[in-house]
Amino acid sequence: MNLLLQPQRWWPALKREWLIYHLGHPEFRFMFDPPPENEWVSLDCETTGLNVGKDEIISIGAVRIVGNRIMTSERLELLVRPERGVSAESVKIHRLREQDVAQGLSIDEAMKQLLRFIGSRPLVGYFLEFDVAMINKALFPMLGQGLPQPKIEVSGLYYDYKFRQQPAHTRQDMPQIDLRFDTMMCDLGLPVREAHDALNDAVMAALAFVKLRQLKG
Repeated sequence: MNLLLQPQRWWPALKREWLIYHLGHPEFRFMFDPPPENEWVSLDCETTGLNVGKDEIISIGAVRIVGNRIMTSERLELLVRPERGVSAESVKIHRLREQDVAQGLSIDEAMKQLLRFIGSRPLVGYFLEFDVAMINKALFPMLGQGLPQPKIEVSGLYYDYKFRQQPAHTRQDMPQIDLRFDTMMCDLGLPVREAHDALNDAVMAALAFVKLRQLKG
């Protein structure tokens, strides 16, 4: 059979080799391996602000999910040393002072540890697009690309869950769904940990993800 007529068979392998070649970092080839079955990583970053262009990561929290279990013993918690320091406004939110993050890892070392922790597992998070954008900003100078793993936004799963709860004939006129984190956690009957802590936020997103998967099933 002509393989040229079956790109689904050769394209993934070709794309993987192309990316590895251009990355120039064979130590990170594992990112393009098939992910472990039924495993994910819930991820959160705390930053000096919400401007992807100018703000920096100051802490990273991540936890592995295996099936319906949140593996809190398999977690990653990193302090990152920013180049521009920490503003007073940021300290009020995260309670991470200049002297706290001064002992943190360089952004390059933090990215290496994060990539090894994630492997090829899909990523889970709340407002994950922002976290990934901040991480990708740090990764591009190192690798020439961003995170290749699939991404799952828990607020999107929650929206789908609330939408399915509505009778079909009322869905077109249903009120706007409240996607705020505290609202979602309360509605799902899940515990709320102290916010603006990277590991706490990652664990809470993992709890929501597991619960929403169970509700979907």
